[in-house]
Amino acid sequence: MLSKDNRSLDPQKTAGLNNYIYFLKIEKGLSPNSIESYKRDLLDFLFYYDSKPSFSNYTSDDVLNYLVSLQEIGLQNTSIARKRSALKSFFIFLHEEGEAIEVEFDSIPSIRYAQKLPDILSVEEMLQLLRSVEPLEPTSLRNRAMLELLYATGMRVSELLSLSIHQVDWKERLVLIHGKGRKQRIVPTADIAFDYLLKYREEGRSKFKKETETDILFLNRFGKQMSRMGFWKIIQATTLKAGIKSHVSPHTFRHSFATHLIEAGANLRIVQELLGHASLNTTQIYTNIDTSHLIEIHRQYHPRG
Repeated sequence: MLSKDNRSLDPQKTAGLNNYIYFLKIEKGLSPNSIESYKRDLLDFLFYYDSKPSFSNYTSDDVLNYLVSLQEIGLQNTSIARKRSALKSFFIFLHEEGEAIEVEFDSIPSIRYAQKLPDILSVEEMLQLLRSVEPLEPTSLRNRAMLELLYATGMRVSELLSLSIHQVDWKERLVLIHGKGRKQRIVPTADIAFDYLLKYREEGRSKFKKETETDILFLNRFGKQMSRMGFWKIIQATTLKAGIKSHVSPHTFRHSFATHLIEAGANLRIVQELLGHASLNTTQIYTNIDTSHLIEIHRQYHPRG
């Protein structure tokens, strides 16, 4: 395997790295850009210690010294944290593949860095925005159902727009969400959100449906799946009508969902499960959570529960 400066890894390391790249592509479902980023970060580390004969020769001190050297040359902490995350994932993969790995990431400090706080609305602002959409006709009923569901579940806009009518358990009031990397999660809905969703299904969706068969839940005026731009325009018009001065995007609903639950006392791990937001740094601490417990926590802490 050649890098951009034409240096090559030995066959053993090349095979291990290629296996990991295959794992990221097939099992993790990462995008080509993400995979290339991982590959680049790992090659930087492997060439830094190119005299090491095998993966079993790397130690925790090697990783720590490498990260310290990056700090010393002025690399930003965000980039160093990304490289640490890539190395941790890689060595965990090698260990699970049967390699005798000596690197223990518990002994390697996490990289702390300032993060830009996401745009969120207060509970009062969110309810003000939602109430500004009066469901008087099919279009406004659809828009209210979409916005209520986005806030009630914290799903991504891509997950909302691709939602099928069959992904909703209409009896139990649950939504099966197809997330990133082909991962699935079941999320409960707030009662008010589900009431609007049910009303839209029974009274509004048929007004948008054309001759072409589709199981997409939320349809545009042409009877097709709504685009991101189309939904963005709905949010902008609603924000303006509600008199909200803050910047609002589809992700504002997701961030507000998480923040409001946590501020009300919900366990962070539960919120992460609801979001389907298991990053490489936190995946190892997750456990399977019973659906009935998710429903109980959601209804207890969500402002619309």
